[in-house]
Amino acid sequence: MSTVQPTVTNISTYLFAPLENLKGLRDHLRQVCRDWSLKGTILLSTEGINLFVAGPAERIDQLVTLLRAVPGLGGLTPKISLSEEQPFSRMLVKIKKEIISFGVEGIDPVNKPAPRLSAKELKRWLDEGKPVTLLDTRNDYEVNLGTFQGAIPIGVRTFRDFPAATARLQPLPKDQPIVTFCTGGIRCEKAAPYMINQGFENVFQLDGGILKYFEECGNHHYQGECFVFDKRVGLAGDLGESGQGMCYACQAVLSPAEMADPRTVEGVSCPRCHKSPEESRKDSMARHREKLRHVTREQPGKHPRDNFRPLKIPARFAGFTLIDFLSAVFDHISRPDWLARIQAGDMVNEQFQPVAAEHRVQPGERYFTRERAQIEPDVNLAIDILHEDEALIIVHKPAPLPMHPSGRFNRNTLASILREVYDPEKPRPAHRLDANTSGLAVFTRKGAFAKVLQPAFERGEVEKTYLARVTGHPSGDTFSCEAPISATAGECGSRVVDPENGLPASTAFQVLNRLPDGTTLLRVTPHTGRTNQIRVHLWHLGFPILGDTLYLPSQQLGATQTITTDQSPLHLFAWKLKFRHPVTCQWELFQAPLPDWASGVD
Repeated sequence: MSTVQPTVTNISTYLFAPLENLKGLRDHLRQVCRDWSLKGTILLSTEGINLFVAGPAERIDQLVTLLRAVPGLGGLTPKISLSEEQPFSRMLVKIKKEIISFGVEGIDPVNKPAPRLSAKELKRWLDEGKPVTLLDTRNDYEVNLGTFQGAIPIGVRTFRDFPAATARLQPLPKDQPIVTFCTGGIRCEKAAPYMINQGFENVFQLDGGILKYFEECGNHHYQGECFVFDKRVGLAGDLGESGQGMCYACQAVLSPAEMADPRTVEGVSCPRCHKSPEESRKDSMARHREKLRHVTREQPGKHPRDNFRPLKIPARFAGFTLIDFLSAVFDHISRPDWLARIQAGDMVNEQFQPVAAEHRVQPGERYFTRERAQIEPDVNLAIDILHEDEALIIVHKPAPLPMHPSGRFNRNTLASILREVYDPEKPRPAHRLDANTSGLAVFTRKGAFAKVLQPAFERGEVEKTYLARVTGHPSGDTFSCEAPISATAGECGSRVVDPENGLPASTAFQVLNRLPDGTTLLRVTPHTGRTNQIRVHLWHLGFPILGDTLYLPSQQLGATQTITTDQSPLHLFAWKLKFRHPVTCQWELFQAPLPDWASGVD
């Protein structure tokens, strides 16, 4: 039976020594390691060097010779092991503040080291049963793979937690020595002196760490394996590979069987932390709901801030000067006022640089008007995330809350809030809801999904069901309205029935309950999607919606489009949506919890 012979030489070593010209040394080491096909990590600092490198034996020897020629590194003594494969995926040479991150000033391993205890001397103590406290200074997941019999784990996730962890140690016996140990000894170079500074007595550090102990003494008095920070994960007492693996998502050490499990995906999951798609979705929703609570703990737009309103240049304005374009499109603002705003720097391009009045615009370009030091009106922030998956975010939108930045609203809008919650994603609304309308609002998580779902809404391929409570009792149990609706906004943004020039519109209604107070609860099915369509059709039929401040009884128009948070809500609710999912193409039905004014509806 043939066996594979180890062909890769691995070295690990460190040395505390004052080093200079770190950038030059770094660049030279990068070049030679690349030329010699070496991989691993070399950390350089003014306090010394720390390295783990693997490659062909002759090249490793050359590297050691090169390093020993550096002033201060002549005493470099690497620990050597062999492996069948290269355990590292790349070569890194970095300059760091510390070669082992500790974060405590005044620890000087060169001039004020702790006493060292050799591996053979420790074995002799343990063989003889000499009372000794063994303190494992490594991270918890390293300890879980193996440690000395009877050792006390310091209990940390990272070495920077060591100082705080020493304060939590139970009082250690005063009459016996403390021996700190780690993988190769470097952590104890700082841990042991720190303990001495904190008043611990008779403290030693295991010289060369566990790896040196394995090299000289095997695994006597040691249970399990020694964790190493490369693809080998664990080394046995003979410094051979153990076959263990590690999940870099949950930091669990994995058996060979767990490594072979299909739930083990490098950098993603293992059998111990793997979650089903449904579990992952619930966890994601919980995280986003918590962030939503944080983002909406106060009104996002309550503090003064400049807002920027986008303007896209239509094709018919190609070559216009900026001032001519603005004066033509926004003729309710005088030309002198626009000139004053431009001169004040309140017209900017996509790089947010001011644009001159005589600058000529081109189709498709975007510019922004700057609205200075805006404080936005309060909105209802009782948003709830009802569903999310890889493509969709479906929320309950309260009212009043605008969907998009517009007019006086920018940060106090559903789109802006969800972008902050899902950052760095940029959720896109798939459809529109009036600021005063509550209920289901659908956002897509990527542009590709928006390109599928937004046209489906525009083409009327989405089944929409609303609830409305109106003034009056319609005579029939079902009725409809086909009245065309004006294409452009009138006073206060209103739309009206326009038989001659209006856009086709169709809405169906079903009476659910005629109430004693003279109101009626309706199920509403819009077959088209005109602005304010349901409100305009019911107003036109003589049944205005309760709480509407714009479409008033007796065919009167009010002076307010968006209600305020202290006014009665509009009794119009986006209840159900049914559409083909942009990923599965299967029909799916989404439904929002009913508002109090519509309770009892089936």
